[in-house]
Amino acid sequence: MSRYILALDQGTTSCRSIIYDNSGDTVAIEQAEFTQIFPQPGWVEHDAVEIWETQLKTAQEVIKNSGITVEEIAGIGITNQRETTLVWDRKTGQPVSNAIVWQDRRTADYCRRLSEDKNAAPNIQLRTGLVIDAYFSGSKLRWILENVEGVRERAEAGELAFGTMDSWLVWNLTDGKLHITDATNASRTMLCRIDTVEWDDALLQGFDIPRAMLPEIRQSSEIYGSCEDSFFGKSIPLAGIAGDQHAALFGQACHSCGMAKNTYGTGCFLLMNTGTDKVISEHQLLTTVAWQIDGVTEYALEGGVFIAGAVVQWLRDQLGIIKTSAEIEELAATVEDPAGVYFVPAFAGLGAPHWDGFARGTIVGMTRGTNKAHIARAALEAIAFQSMELIEAMEKDSGIELTELRVDGGATQNDLLMQIQADLLDVPVVRSTVHETTALGAAYLAGLATGVWANREEIAANWKESKRYLPSEEGASIRERSGCWKRAVERSKNWVED
Repeated sequence: MSRYILALDQGTTSCRSIIYDNSGDTVAIEQAEFTQIFPQPGWVEHDAVEIWETQLKTAQEVIKNSGITVEEIAGIGITNQRETTLVWDRKTGQPVSNAIVWQDRRTADYCRRLSEDKNAAPNIQLRTGLVIDAYFSGSKLRWILENVEGVRERAEAGELAFGTMDSWLVWNLTDGKLHITDATNASRTMLCRIDTVEWDDALLQGFDIPRAMLPEIRQSSEIYGSCEDSFFGKSIPLAGIAGDQHAALFGQACHSCGMAKNTYGTGCFLLMNTGTDKVISEHQLLTTVAWQIDGVTEYALEGGVFIAGAVVQWLRDQLGIIKTSAEIEELAATVEDPAGVYFVPAFAGLGAPHWDGFARGTIVGMTRGTNKAHIARAALEAIAFQSMELIEAMEKDSGIELTELRVDGGATQNDLLMQIQADLLDVPVVRSTVHETTALGAAYLAGLATGVWANREEIAANWKESKRYLPSEEGASIRERSGCWKRAVERSKNWVED
């Protein structure tokens, strides 16, 4: 009997449920969006109850429409938007507030003050592998404790639970029996020691967070328990958890030291596998847990670009110069270059390697001759330039020279963008046949724990490329423009004061 894996992919704007067979091929998929909440400028929230209901509905529908039985599903893997922070009541299961999303910048001022402490900043990076930024969960959790009425007292009394979206889904799937997270998600909280993968008492004390709120840290691939049989008609083992970018690294079969992938979605997230060595960055990158399997922790260097594909959505929805996201490729291709225009899409500040929460979006170099095609071309180049900066920093930190970049995500369907990226990096850019590898990585982690795949070699054998973009003769021209790009980035920095 064939064995299948159900992957739950809880993303920033939608929930997806996908069933994979033992060849790693998609059998069925269901997806549904949920509400984005913007209470104030720079604030981003989600209704966690809506997320749970949306995720459950897609999971039920994908099983119903797949043509397979629940008995054929060997396990469930979960991957999730990282750093998004939630606190809920242990008895009722009700959140005390909306979830604070990873994009939210309400704690930027607090993080800036903390980073100015000459002792705190290096100590936190050494302990966690992270730079101090509002991106991570620790300052978000502190904000909830300080600003939602009655929460601190209830948390100190042991009545409340904290978790990222993986913890929230597992809690609901097991009717509150399991309060866990995995090593990858824990490593993104700024509360976990990167070397031991344990909650750090000194950091908890520094952020004034009660330890009783925190979930148990588990491996990325193991059988944690089973979901309630009422959801699907039969209990199914919960067997894999990883944050979305870690899952994508695993799904891209970047299992060896030095292999790297870049996911082009709302943002860009570039990870390089560094094996069992945790490389503490000297160039503003993050050291993160890649995954923890069979008692072995493997690490990665990571750089995150906050706005990538989202800049295309902005051109569509706010400027109206394209009607669909796909149109940007045709429009940008009508000009050979942006004619001196540089677009820094720092709508939510700058991520790695700059970490400036007070930067804002900037378009420079425009003249009377600038038209919408130049702006479209500059927007695509901005995505590639931001990824170039991450690669440059990774090569310096790791001492490893990139030989190819594996890519996935919706924006990889843009052939012009991928060619620009290959030209800029001067290495092949290789697109996987699976465009969305986050869910696939979660499926592989669950399948390892349940015996669907015996080892990583079987998983790697499933990986296939759909297209390879080689550096072209025109690449030298865009590489020469990287200096002007960096000047434009400097113009966008520290634009707002609060």
